[in-house]
Amino acid sequence: MNAFNSVFIPGLFAGQTIVVTGGGSGIGRCTAHELASLGADLALVGRKLDKLETVKAEIEQTCPVKITLHSCDIREEERVVATVADILGAHGKIDHLINNAGGQFPSPLSAISAKGWETVVRNNLTGGFLMAREVFNQYMIRQLGKKDMSITNIIADMWNGMPGMGHSGAARAGMLNFSETASLEWAPVRVNAVAPGFIASSGMDTYPEPMKQTIMQLDKTIPLQRLGLEAEVSGVLTFLCSPAASFISGSCIRVDGAAPNAKRVWPVVGNGQQNPAFNSFHLGGVPEVVKRRDAERAAAKQKKD
Repeated sequence: MNAFNSVFIPGLFAGQTIVVTGGGSGIGRCTAHELASLGADLALVGRKLDKLETVKAEIEQTCPVKITLHSCDIREEERVVATVADILGAHGKIDHLINNAGGQFPSPLSAISAKGWETVVRNNLTGGFLMAREVFNQYMIRQLGKKDMSITNIIADMWNGMPGMGHSGAARAGMLNFSETASLEWAPVRVNAVAPGFIASSGMDTYPEPMKQTIMQLDKTIPLQRLGLEAEVSGVLTFLCSPAASFISGSCIRVDGAAPNAKRVWPVVGNGQQNPAFNSFHLGGVPEVVKRRDAERAAAKQKKD
């Protein structure tokens, strides 16, 4: 099996331990593969141990690194405290944390219950805070000035509001502000955020049909005229853990094809052409909803011709 085709130099993270939450699927899975291909030992965190075990088995076919698995609901404070302690017990250190775990469901604001709101906020804001706090308090605070360490928080394209997912938009905006605050209070630990836009990931197939209909038209709203790939996010996450980012903190890098820059006063979105995608993930797939979109467009074109 081919290994991850990263643009970064082999052995970049040799001797380092990186924690990836939500490491069992999507961007987290892809990022775990890339980091392992560069020599990092991994602690993969997720609610479903079987998904983590699958990723571990995938990585071990090409990368001889140490990987530990940790089942944890990051919304539960006691579990987070214990999980970080377990990671340190297994690895002895945490050089970088990638706070990727999260989740949401589509709904207009008027239909979101208090329970639904709180569940998403705990997933996408509170859980990430708890993981970052514990990694800092249990390990990083004692290593300040001794080596470069970082925390990177995944947020989302929530600029100008997030209609249909207002609970997630509010939580992701809060995570951005948390990242900016932590970059000051916890320096010299570097704390940054990464905001993926519309990424062709397996999570797209979990949404109900009305949302899938929207997904099938998303590329037309993006100046680059396509969806992003998981590897195009993992590359940014990898960069922020690397020495090349050693003076980057308190920042947010958007990975969204300029989607938030589309304006009503400039109705033309791009010039109708795509730029080449960078697909370095050897196991990266295409969501079924995207395959369906492409098939429908091909059929429509054939009928027109």
